[in-house]
Amino acid sequence: MRVAGLLFGCELLLASLAGQAPVSSTSVLDVQRQQLEKHAIAEDWPSYNGDYTGRRFSSLTQITPENVKSLRAHWVFHSTSPGILEATPVVVNGVMYLTASNDAYALNANNGEVLWHYSRPISAGLIDDASGHISRGVALWGDRLYMETDNAHLLCLDARSGRLLWDVAYATWNKNYGATSAPLAIRGKILVGTSGGDDGVRGFVVAFDAVTGKILWRRWTIPGPGEFGSASWPGQSYLRGGGAAWMPGTYDPELNTLYWGTGNAAPDYDGSVRPGDDLYTASVLALDPDTGKIKWHFQFTPHDVYDYDSVQTPVLVDAEYQGQPRKLLIEANRNGFLYILDRVTGKFLSATRFAERVNWASGIDANGRPIYTDVQPSAKGTLTCPGDVGATNWYSPAYNETTGLFYFLSLDQCTVNSVKPASFEEGKEYYATGSREEPNTPGKKYLLAFDPKTNQLAWKYPQEGETYSWGGVMTTATGLVFFADDANAFEAVDGRTGKQLWHFNTGQTLHASPMSYSMGGKQYVAIASGDDLFAFALPD
Repeated sequence: MRVAGLLFGCELLLASLAGQAPVSSTSVLDVQRQQLEKHAIAEDWPSYNGDYTGRRFSSLTQITPENVKSLRAHWVFHSTSPGILEATPVVVNGVMYLTASNDAYALNANNGEVLWHYSRPISAGLIDDASGHISRGVALWGDRLYMETDNAHLLCLDARSGRLLWDVAYATWNKNYGATSAPLAIRGKILVGTSGGDDGVRGFVVAFDAVTGKILWRRWTIPGPGEFGSASWPGQSYLRGGGAAWMPGTYDPELNTLYWGTGNAAPDYDGSVRPGDDLYTASVLALDPDTGKIKWHFQFTPHDVYDYDSVQTPVLVDAEYQGQPRKLLIEANRNGFLYILDRVTGKFLSATRFAERVNWASGIDANGRPIYTDVQPSAKGTLTCPGDVGATNWYSPAYNETTGLFYFLSLDQCTVNSVKPASFEEGKEYYATGSREEPNTPGKKYLLAFDPKTNQLAWKYPQEGETYSWGGVMTTATGLVFFADDANAFEAVDGRTGKQLWHFNTGQTLHASPMSYSMGGKQYVAIASGDDLFAFALPD
């Protein structure tokens, strides 16, 4: 590993921003609980989703529906690290922090200048998602930066210089583990999960002490022998049952509750070796962040044989619902239904189908359980809707407290799912067997706006493209919705109507979600595309 382009001393680093003179030590980076628990995101974007709610709602108002047509690319950063960028950058005190594979960058948020670069070789011998060397971002706490590596190490860097402070491997007993997420920092703890749920690992969320790197607790998502829910996991199957927690969760400081999604059960398509509901796969877990104890759980797809991970962002919204104020959790799920839960109790409130085609279930019953059809993977292959990619996926949704609408991207696509029993083996995938595209029927992507008050879609914006985009959504206080479209472009639409207002063709497929920040009185909107990061602003 190496650290390139170091600017030692925070005065020098801060002075480099926009040519400013050195500032006092009171401006030293010190990200603490108060900043991370702020409800309004303005100048800074201090965590993956902006704040703990997962709403991706910016309070900045400089860019409006009236002037967004003048938005221009202000600067572009090109990554030389292996692979594409899937990260959402974070910005604090005018410094942008970004990951690419096992590398981390600190950039001048005003012009994209590299302040420091931490580099670590990609890992050999990884499989499946981990072999793509994906990193989706960082967490900040105090003056430290935290990132996951492709082989499931948590790294702690000095955010002022990029110097490595410590390195902890947290999944060493099965080489099929990997990591693709951004960590989450909560009250002196750093929380992470792993990838590998399709490859026969046992999923978990683990909490580290932010200073020492000591593991404080580990919450397994697959119950062990004798634990509640273990009946689904006979013999040693619990050790390879999937349920990977491969995206960051959200957090309610008032309730001191963490909400974390879990992936599909393993093997993906063969449910015969894991009878019952297969807890806690394809679920959202409400956790006590101090202990890892499960407060409640809700399973979206019991006994999942369709690869319907439930790691989509559980968005936390305080709003009136059916005539009374409620603390809600809203999730557009990969299985084609959008769910509203009471996040205090986990009570199921509603489920609304948003996918164009759904054939695995005819609906959701009054308790929130799916009403299954006879659609199951088969030896010859069974047409399944949504397909294995899902009606939506990990790319970020957004909720706008001004419009009261929930925005997300959806995919109308089916696949032919096949099953063939397989034995677990380290170093190999554990799908048993897989899927192929529906013949002669191309998929279609949409940007959707959902109204939680009516449980109906407010509008639908069809995309033109080949359904290759994996980009997400962000919204602003002026009612704009920014998103990665399906034609290699970054777009803005009117959040109230879905009317297109602006777009910029990046020339590359987008695999990341946007964010916004302000520096020197100028509002920026940024998103990664291919191996570049674009920052947009209005002309001076």
